[in-house]
Amino acid sequence: MRIDVLGAVRAFHDDGTPVDLGGPRHREVLARLVAAGGRMVPTDTLVEDLWAEPPVRAVGALRTFVAALRRALEPGRPPRTPPRVLVTEGPGYALCLPRDAVDVHRFEDALARARRAPDALAGLDAALAAWRGPAYADVSGSVWAQRERARLEELRLEGVELRARLLLDSGSGAELVAELGAHVSEHPWREPAWGLLARALYRAGRQADALAVLRRARTMLVEQFGLDPGAEIRRLETDILRGATTLQPAPSLWGAGVRLGPRTTVELARTLALAGGDALVHSRRDRLAAVQAAERTGDIALTARVIGAYDVPALWSRADDPEQSRAVVAAAERTLTALGAGGPAELRARLLATVAVESRSADRPAIERRRAGQAAREAEALARGLGDPALLVFALNGVFLQSFARPGLAAARDMVGAEILGLAARHGLADFAVLGHLIRLQSASALGDLDTAAAHAEAAEQLAVSTEASLVPVLTGWFRARVTAARSAEPGGPSAATAAARYRAAEDALAGTAGMPGLHRGLFALALLGLRLLHERPAPTDPALDWGPYRPWTRPLVLLAHNRDEEARTALTMAPEPPPDHMQEALWCLIAHAAARLGERPVAARAATALRPARSEDAGGASGILTLGPVARYLAKAQACADKV
Repeated sequence: MRIDVLGAVRAFHDDGTPVDLGGPRHREVLARLVAAGGRMVPTDTLVEDLWAEPPVRAVGALRTFVAALRRALEPGRPPRTPPRVLVTEGPGYALCLPRDAVDVHRFEDALARARRAPDALAGLDAALAAWRGPAYADVSGSVWAQRERARLEELRLEGVELRARLLLDSGSGAELVAELGAHVSEHPWREPAWGLLARALYRAGRQADALAVLRRARTMLVEQFGLDPGAEIRRLETDILRGATTLQPAPSLWGAGVRLGPRTTVELARTLALAGGDALVHSRRDRLAAVQAAERTGDIALTARVIGAYDVPALWSRADDPEQSRAVVAAAERTLTALGAGGPAELRARLLATVAVESRSADRPAIERRRAGQAAREAEALARGLGDPALLVFALNGVFLQSFARPGLAAARDMVGAEILGLAARHGLADFAVLGHLIRLQSASALGDLDTAAAHAEAAEQLAVSTEASLVPVLTGWFRARVTAARSAEPGGPSAATAAARYRAAEDALAGTAGMPGLHRGLFALALLGLRLLHERPAPTDPALDWGPYRPWTRPLVLLAHNRDEEARTALTMAPEPPPDHMQEALWCLIAHAAARLGERPVAARAATALRPARSEDAGGASGILTLGPVARYLAKAQACADKV
């Protein structure tokens, strides 16, 4: 017969028909005996492995499982004949099968042969192809299975890299570029893989790409460890530069004792994120791959460090990649549960801060937003208790992103920004100093203090030069367009056309910045609408304008501009409550304006209630990017409509 555990646990008779193994406990007993590699497993050990808290009749239940498995594995065994597959041995049980009858043993043996003999490549190929998913995939909650999965996953990765090295050493390997590229993306801390990818690229005639891969590896060593590249890296680079037809095998490219881990990979992704552009997109991909790979190891502390290492300053309240954010939050929540309330405070604080930062998507359900707010407060409290300034600014970033619960909180956000800026200045945290200035720019913009906001814009731009934060001038360009728009409504100010041109220039700069759809979508259209409202003009009606996520609140005014009042009334009644984000005051003002135009008293009253705490702020100013004018103007219109008899 045959038993497979490289994936879900399953068994087959000699004729290929599947064996009905029974329920989850039956399968786990069989899997645990497979993991023992033919050795006897005592009954007490099996009981402990099957149940976290064994029931009173656990031994009896185990015997029942064993009896059922014996009937399934040897259906034709005559009564009172000793079993030959699942046998009783001393105080426990053992599985008696040839090693080649179990896929995990075939894999281990093929890997051992390939380590000794390069001509065993075919067997290694077949053994790697037998993997159908994570080992013991349907035995998810057991500690023994987690340990065994982690061990076998490490062997599988070694097998993938050994196979590539054997192919490259044999003179082939150009066809490995795509496979090794995917392998490095999913497991970027696997140091031998970088050298293998460089060699494969060279074999494929891509000398420049091969050198770029090695230079990225060199950068990781120097920046993360302060180590000079080892002899193998220099030799491989030299060979590629010389155009050598045969490159020396590189079984240990990185030198003895040097190891990069998942956290290093995430820190590299963090650096790429700060660079912006295409690197921002790649950083999110690499980060999620590192988190998923860390989870597969079963090492909870390692997973927590990997998730928490990506402390990239975040300014905008809409996520650029909501699905990725949800996946990271889910991983952080699972890891928090596994750590427990008594887990290391530093790891828990980083995980909680991650939940707060990554849960900033405005379209999240209310229950998730409440959890994110709670996580932000817990992370802040833990970070203050630990006295770690870098951890505290990360936690405060989460507090800031969860501070949009209602309109009118610009002053509170300014206090958070001031603390982030102070901590960053005292402790040399340049990236968070930029964040602090941008938060204070937004807060001052919301409060109508454009001179203070401009000072923070200049300070952020100066820091951005040294930190190579290319996104900062894009954001400050939008701020200056917002200032021009505000000034255009003042006597003697610039024209509305000049303000529109400034917005267009800012839009062009943002459009050339990859990876920021959470900020970009609908922004230009909303800015133009705000400019027209400042000048008491109807909404723009250009059908090419992309209103993005703001469409439900802008639609009534666009319909009014087309004199389609009844459709506008329907759209207004269907508009949901604005989400708690940077634009909520602006969207409430759009509701107020449309309600006043249409005489919709209940809607106007609701908008007035929402806007009252923000009556001293600027509509849209919290973004630091656009303006609709003073909230008080819209509040007065809504209140007057609501008060009509």
